[in-house]
Amino acid sequence: MKLRNYHWKENVTGYLFILPQFLMFLIFIVYPIIEGIRLSLYKVQFNQESFVGFDNYVTLFHDPVFFKSIYNTVIFVVFIVLLTVAFAIFVASSVFDKNAKYVSFIRGSYYIPVMVSMVVMSMVWGFLLNPANGLISYAAREMDFSIVNLLGNKHTVLPVIIFVTFATNVGQAIILYIAAMIGVPKDLFEAAEVDGASRVRIIFQILIPLVKPTTIYITIINIIAVLKIFVVIQLLTGGGPNNASVTMMYYLYNNAFKYNQLGVASAVGVIMFLITMLLSIPQLRAMFKEK
Repeated sequence: MKLRNYHWKENVTGYLFILPQFLMFLIFIVYPIIEGIRLSLYKVQFNQESFVGFDNYVTLFHDPVFFKSIYNTVIFVVFIVLLTVAFAIFVASSVFDKNAKYVSFIRGSYYIPVMVSMVVMSMVWGFLLNPANGLISYAAREMDFSIVNLLGNKHTVLPVIIFVTFATNVGQAIILYIAAMIGVPKDLFEAAEVDGASRVRIIFQILIPLVKPTTIYITIINIIAVLKIFVVIQLLTGGGPNNASVTMMYYLYNNAFKYNQLGVASAVGVIMFLITMLLSIPQLRAMFKEK
């Protein structure tokens, strides 16, 4: 009986410690999700709500701009995640076993853009890409090249936004990969070198498989981050030209705050939540299988 009381008191103490965080999770994560699902079934006009069922979803699937936003978001997710993972593995595997000062310099250099606000980085890139008086346009004029409005051309706006987002966020992935690779046992590398394995073979057959949990984690956080991409679109293109760069998050923002269609915006949020779950579940299953 005393043992049972001891375990009960020990468990209660643990639950009390996690209670504040659990309450914050319920209030700021679970409740907004439930409220968003509820609002997606209503037509909201100021303080009045009227139940419309799935009409908001029907409205979305009859709007070509919504499908354009899905297409652009998928393009961003695929290319930004692939570029981030590939480039981060390349840099990390190149420097992880070098001199400590050299590695620290590389990590600091790539992480500087991550520390800077995305708003500031977008404003800097907006100045560089300005076709009238931007630095890139000035350099093109000096070299007698034709000036191209990269953000005003529907064929180049997506690659430019992909590059800007990738260049700003890749530093975090590099640091995570370097930390994971430093933790790989040195015995494996020594054994591979004794067997005559080349550095490329060591990277592909030892390093990359052993940092797979880090790859899964980076993939998931980047999928979530790219699905929420908004600041770059808002400051650089405003969704243009002709909705060529509109994303699901920007489409949600327009419906919620410009067109006062809160129910439609909530429906977009629900769809984004489902897409995030569908893209993340396979990665999480792979992680748990490894464990």
